Formats: sequence, C-alpha cells, structure tokens
Amino acid sequence: MPAPLAGLILLAVGSGSLVTVSATYMPPVKGSEATVAVQFTPTDPAIRVNEDPAPRLALGAGQQVLGEKARTDVKKPRPAGGEAHYLDPAVPVAFPVLLKPGAAAGQHAVKASVTYFYCSKSEGWCRKGTADVSLDVHVP
Repeated sequence: MPAPLAGLILLAVGSGSLVTVSATYMPPVKGSEATVAVQFTPTDPAIRVNEDPAPRLALGAGQQVLGEKARTDVKKPRPAGGEAHYLDPAVPVAFPVLLKPGAAAGQHAVKASVTYFYCSKSEGWCRKGTADVSLDVHVP
C-alpha cells in the first residue's frame, strides 16, 4: 500500500456488540490536518449512536507517534424538549491528530480507545459503549 493512503482498519469489539466501531488514520493533505476517522455501524436497525454526548477518542498512553488535538467543530445546542439527535452511520466522526515531533519514520500500530453512547429506539434504553482500536500510521 502506498504511503499516502489511509491506514488499515482494525477493530476489537466484543462478540454480540450492537455497534461495530472501526477507525482509520487519515494523513494530512494540503490544506487539511491529519485525523482519525471513526465509523460507527449499528448491527441492528433500531440502534442509534448519540451525537450528544459526543464520542471521544483516547490515544494509547505509551505510543510515541500521534498526539491529540482539540476538536474544532462547533458544539450544537441541545434540542428543545429533550429530543435526541443521532450520528449518521454513513459519515465517520473525524478526530484531529498530529504526528508527534521526533516520531520514527516507518509503519506504526497505534492503539486507541473510543467511548460513545448508543440507544435502542424500539426498546427505549441507552448505554455507554467502548471499543479498542488499532491504527496503522505511516510516518514519512
């Protein structure tokens, strides 16, 4: 795979999970920053991933390749009347990251965890979900 292409998607979720979580490192291109794109795919059509509270990405503490950056997207106001809003499962959530200064050149596996909340529209419950992911990151 050529270096500028996105990293391989790797995921680790428990069997029977209602949401499959995958993540891909997207290297910077002219005019944009590097991101980790996280895709949430419900395995049941009644399951929805919440927009608020927003999903969170935590990079592995021991890794020396990527650093977290603050998200720059504007927080949407909560809807009136407690109406929930959900993420579009076709659109990944982008988390800005940066290559750490001094990161060694080459391919690296970077571990991270994703925390999110999801609900069953048909059964009327919500839960917290977490997933561990591994990202292939190419450092030029």
